[in-house]
Amino acid sequence: MTRTVRLLTLLVAVVLLGAVGTGAVLHAADRSGRKDREQAGGPAVTPGPVALGAGSGRRLLFRSTAWGPHRDEITSVPADRPDGPRAASGVACLRFHAAAGTGICLQKDGDALAETYRAVVLDASLHELKRYPAGGIPTRSRVSPSGHLAAWTVFVSGDSYAGTDFSTRTAIVDTRDWTLYDNLEDFTVVRDGRTYRAPDVNVWGVTFADDRGFYATVATGGRTYLAHGDLGARTLTTLHENVECPSLSPDGTRVAYKKRVAGASPDAPWRLYVLDLATMAETATAERRSIDDQALWADGHTLLYAMPGDYGADLWTVPADGSGTPAVLTRSALAPAYLG
Repeated sequence: MTRTVRLLTLLVAVVLLGAVGTGAVLHAADRSGRKDREQAGGPAVTPGPVALGAGSGRRLLFRSTAWGPHRDEITSVPADRPDGPRAASGVACLRFHAAAGTGICLQKDGDALAETYRAVVLDASLHELKRYPAGGIPTRSRVSPSGHLAAWTVFVSGDSYAGTDFSTRTAIVDTRDWTLYDNLEDFTVVRDGRTYRAPDVNVWGVTFADDRGFYATVATGGRTYLAHGDLGARTLTTLHENVECPSLSPDGTRVAYKKRVAGASPDAPWRLYVLDLATMAETATAERRSIDDQALWADGHTLLYAMPGDYGADLWTVPADGSGTPAVLTRSALAPAYLG
């Protein structure tokens, strides 16, 4: 074998070995990458039928934050299988709620770089009925039990409830005739039986009792109050101090809410409480971590709320009567609604 042939043979061998090695590395990396993506993505999410009307059995809908092509879409699972495969609607929302065939979806406008938002009212098939500009970062949304009213809150300035340097804007729309109550701060505030006026009034976190009455947080003078709202009278009457983001129980007798507690960190000041509306007695839940969410009543005994998770947020539950312990319901999810 000549020297030239030996050199060519050696060169070919080196190239082949390099190719085999590179292929093995890429194959291993691809397997590892797939595994990481599967783990990172969390629960399985696939396109599927999602509707807000009456269906087969009770369902839980929420914004899925699992990594993948359906991240941030409203997804549906059977209520008794919250960790089961998720049916993705194709409709993306930053905040969402639904009841009786009506949905409210707070979205970023189409331009990925834009800092503008909109509130979109959805029908039972998740088709857009009406949209409204939302002049700030979406933070809370609710639909009345009848589906006739939808409410949303945005941060006009600031991006956290923890401090005092923020301003909100809360609106309600009547889906029967599209009457818009564009800013609840325009309502008359009644405190201690008298009309109250101040330039620093803020309103947020609506929860509906019926098609006229609702509850919300009113903040002024460095304090927060649970207020009963009356759409017909355009009034907000304060009832109890130190209440934020109220959520009315299905029977209308209690309100779950965030309460600022003494000694807590200024960045994580809240604990989850329940207020009896007849006696104004407060009950601390067994959830001792700070909750920055508007809790949802899963039923008459259980609260559902979001906590920070590996992929945005996870949904947790805790009994409303102060018993038990918090438990994870499902990962990579927030902004829930029960239907059916």
